Amino acid sequence: MEVLREKVEEEEEAEREEAAEWAEWARMEKMMRPVEVRKEEITLKQETLRDLEKKLSEIQITVSAELPAFTKDTIDISKLPISYKTNTPKEEHLLQVADNFSRQYSHLCPDRVPLFLHPLNECEVPKFVSTTLRPTLMPYPELYNWDSCAQFVSDFLTMVPLPDPLKPPSHLYSSTTVLKYQKGNCFDFSTLLCSMLIGSGYDAYCVNGYGSLDLCHMDLTREVCPLTVKPKETIKKEEKVLPKKYTIKPPRDLCSRFEQEQEVKKQQEIRAQEKKRLREEEERLMEAEKAKPDALHGLRVHSWVLVLSGKREVPENFFIDPFTGHSYSTQDEHFLGIESLWNHKNYWINMQDCWNCCKDLIFDLGDPVRWEYMLLGTDKSQLSLTEEDDSGINDEDDVENLGKEDEDKSFDMPHSWVEQIEISPEGTNILEIKEWYQNREDMLELKHINKTTDLKTDYFKPGHPQALRVHSYKSMQPEMDRVIEFYETARVDGLMKREETPRTMTEYYQGRPDFLSYRHASFGPRVKKLTLSSAESNPRPIVKITERFFRNPAKPAEEDVAERVFLVAEERIQLRYHCREDHITASKREFLRRTEVDSKGNKIIMTPDMCISFEVEPMEHTKKLLYQYEAMMHLKREEKLSRHQVWESELEVLEILKLREEEEAAHTLTISIYDTKRNEKSKEYREAMERMMHEEHLRQVETQLDYLAPFLAQLPPGEKLTCWQAVRLKDECLSDFKQRLINKANLIQARFEKETQELQKKQQWYQENQVTLTPEDEDLYLSYCSQAMFRIRILEQRLNRHKELAPLKYLALEEKLYKDPRLGELQKIFA
Repeated sequence: MEVLREKVEEEEEAEREEAAEWAEWARMEKMMRPVEVRKEEITLKQETLRDLEKKLSEIQITVSAELPAFTKDTIDISKLPISYKTNTPKEEHLLQVADNFSRQYSHLCPDRVPLFLHPLNECEVPKFVSTTLRPTLMPYPELYNWDSCAQFVSDFLTMVPLPDPLKPPSHLYSSTTVLKYQKGNCFDFSTLLCSMLIGSGYDAYCVNGYGSLDLCHMDLTREVCPLTVKPKETIKKEEKVLPKKYTIKPPRDLCSRFEQEQEVKKQQEIRAQEKKRLREEEERLMEAEKAKPDALHGLRVHSWVLVLSGKREVPENFFIDPFTGHSYSTQDEHFLGIESLWNHKNYWINMQDCWNCCKDLIFDLGDPVRWEYMLLGTDKSQLSLTEEDDSGINDEDDVENLGKEDEDKSFDMPHSWVEQIEISPEGTNILEIKEWYQNREDMLELKHINKTTDLKTDYFKPGHPQALRVHSYKSMQPEMDRVIEFYETARVDGLMKREETPRTMTEYYQGRPDFLSYRHASFGPRVKKLTLSSAESNPRPIVKITERFFRNPAKPAEEDVAERVFLVAEERIQLRYHCREDHITASKREFLRRTEVDSKGNKIIMTPDMCISFEVEPMEHTKKLLYQYEAMMHLKREEKLSRHQVWESELEVLEILKLREEEEAAHTLTISIYDTKRNEKSKEYREAMERMMHEEHLRQVETQLDYLAPFLAQLPPGEKLTCWQAVRLKDECLSDFKQRLINKANLIQARFEKETQELQKKQQWYQENQVTLTPEDEDLYLSYCSQAMFRIRILEQRLNRHKELAPLKYLALEEKLYKDPRLGELQKIFA
């Protein structure tokens, strides 16, 4: 619908520019006669209406600003468990071991950056990174493989860059908090993804390292669009049919083998040249799209996931970028280095040189030379030694020293302090819905609903009563944005498409005998009537109609109208003819439909200045005044016909909407005429007619209510009303009705204020007892707030609607009293 509005605005802009051109080349002076406006006297009816509107306007609505809401930018730690806020003795011991390990590492490797061991969590409590991982197997088959887990984390969470691109973050939140607020940095992404992969049986690790600029910023502009990658086509091998014994031999091939070989060589050369051209073009594009040098290349901190081979039938090691969910080889140039990595059992420091990025790294975590571990007792055994190396450590002293060193590092990793990771199925957002139908009587075969834009599109098979093909809309209310496409061959008028907005209607035609191809109507604001009326009885006023025509080969180009514009409000008609093949511009003509009077008071029908022409060849085509008069009269009839057709189009839209509502409510299936047991269409039709007749009867009974009966009962029966009595009865009836309208408004206002006060009291009670409330009490509070806000909105809408309809009801009653035959004396007074 947004594209439709832009298209309509462009067309209106083009029409305004064309109107400016008309005004420029016409250069005619418009004489405007001053219109004398007489001020009518203020009657008693207007004073009464103003008094009623003034009293109704005094009733104001004040909506409470304190509405129940929950922010996502701040973390509520009041409901977090005790494990998030404190450390167990075992965790405190682990932190001491980690500090000791960090001091030794800093002493031995003073040129290396500090280790990322125990950042603060959301409660400002230091937690070891390995205990932040919570291995969890999700109860969904879709989240069992690594690719689906990575894609879920990438789609569900929102990326937040690191505060300092050169340092790891100071805080590492739990995966439950990250899932709750649906955002986090690369370390939060990696922690959640690694927890899911370990729970699914993968040998996964969180990595603290360095990445490229594109990797850290999730910049995929230089990546290949996945939508353009075509799936690999499987070539089916044709099975050779064994020749039968008595089959007829095929005719002899008389084609030249030399010519066939030459043709094959020629095709191979053409393909080779095309491949070379494509390769050169690709290299040129790669050079043009090459990233600019990064001043912080090799220094940007990033976290990703490492999956080692072995478990879950993983053939080789690979990386996973949690931001995009894509997998990369360990040789990829986007990953520039690794400082450390960890899982839920241990922590390893990379002791290998990363001068060639990660291409030369060996991920044998059991090798203490390449990977320095923090704790013993892990599932990664040490590097196997040869017999020569093994013979050198058989001395008792060496065994005792080795045992003492291992005792220092032997420590079991505490359990994770993070709660169980849970992903509710309600967390998925539905983007679009597609529904396919068969055997429907309304010929609907597909319904497409876009939940993001709330755009609904219905597709129909041929055979609909209104020849519908496609119907796109957001609301079934009339005079809203919608696009309706038709099967033009099934319509008499050749209508292909109709686009509608609140102020415009555009139609496209094809195959018409009058060569009409386009009609655009612009509407003005609807004139408000005193009585309630529908869109049919009170159509929108037409301001402008633009029609365009295909070329009619039976007419000369200078006489074949290409576009005509009816400026209804300005009483002007503009014509633009088709351009001849040997010309660069087309003829134009403008008619003014004003009515003037000469000095003797006679009406002027046609004058030369009422038709302004721009002829490409003025010497060839000189039109007389009679011809111009006949042309203008013909255009007046065409304008009347076009306005009627626009009005019929509006009625047709109303009929289509009404029919679609009935079809959607019925869901009638096509039943064969031979299926007598299920064909109850006639019975339903008869019951519907009886129901409509009953509703019409009730409506007539309601309209026949006598408003004068209570006031006539005060007079003697059979007495003829005098003029004074008729006026008094009319005034008393109107005054009583006016007071009833005011009382109703006050009643709605009182209910509104009562609901608002109760909601404010409930909100104040919640603020005072928020800490001690149970989850059940909070659910009851939220349910009450939702219901209260719903009642407040309904009361507000009822009061606003009552304010709008009260003057109209008052005028309708007053008009009915004037026409009442029992108050005939009033008609004599105002006659």
